[in-house]
Amino acid sequence: MKTDTDRSKIPLLVLVGPTAVGKSELAIKVARQLKTDIISADSAQIYRHLDIGTAKPSPEEQKTVKHHLIDLVEPDQYYSVADYQKSAVRTIKELWQEGKLPFLVGGTGLYIKAVTDSYAFGPKGASRELRAAYEEMASSEGLDKLYDRLRAIDPDTAGRIHPHDQRRIIRALEVYTLEGKPISEQVTQTGREVSPYKTVIFGINMERDLLYSRIEERVDDMIKQGFIEEVQSLCEDGYDDHTPGMQVLGYKQLLTYLKGNTSLEETVIEIKKQTRNLAKRQLTWFRRESNLEWITSTDQLSFDSITENICIKVKDIMPSRANTNS
Repeated sequence: MKTDTDRSKIPLLVLVGPTAVGKSELAIKVARQLKTDIISADSAQIYRHLDIGTAKPSPEEQKTVKHHLIDLVEPDQYYSVADYQKSAVRTIKELWQEGKLPFLVGGTGLYIKAVTDSYAFGPKGASRELRAAYEEMASSEGLDKLYDRLRAIDPDTAGRIHPHDQRRIIRALEVYTLEGKPISEQVTQTGREVSPYKTVIFGINMERDLLYSRIEERVDDMIKQGFIEEVQSLCEDGYDDHTPGMQVLGYKQLLTYLKGNTSLEETVIEIKKQTRNLAKRQLTWFRRESNLEWITSTDQLSFDSITENICIKVKDIMPSRANTNS
């Protein structure tokens, strides 16, 4: 039996999965079937001008289905998980008020959890001065020293962050310094809150060798599409390896190549390797979710049947007023 609390919750459809698995293609099919928009949950696609290397939906795809929360900030601007949460919550409400089913799609697990679990972020926000100080320490003392510091004060968060992810390491240290408690404690407190959404989450995955093959093909295609030229243009606009957006996978490696520190072959191999590692981390994150329904895809399997199954399941969370094809 549905309670009054259940009826008051906004329905939320979520589609997650590792990079290169085909989320965007499937999401567009689902969105068209449900006559709704897509809310991106991708921490790389928030940056303007980072198009090829982030596999951002093309202008044609964006004309087919409207995408929200992409191209939000310039590459030299910081954008926190708390910033994303505020934007996503606002967009979800707006879409629901328009009679559309909110549809969250992406591979950034922290973005998605911040929304679905209503993470409680500290009231003091951010400090550009403190962040700049930590960046200077990373340059002078080495990022490994900052990572060791984070492991000492917040081992739970450190365990979820890659030792080379400077932006997230510094953000975690910033939160601890400002709030006097680790960011992982905020997550623990959040777990006691009731989500405002009636959520159904689907995860798309495929056999590992096939996924890795798709990753390698995607990287090769990005190079052919002008990925190197895109990074070169960003450099000419004044963005460098201290710029937040240029820490995105692929951009960071191509910056090193453009400086003459590696060959193109070595760089492409490294991008492929790091992308495979990213896919592993994404799958590890999403496999912790007990309420996630996995979908297995292959190159031979049409997304049409998957789309139909998702749309059928969505009816379980949709009030009669929603804009579905029922």
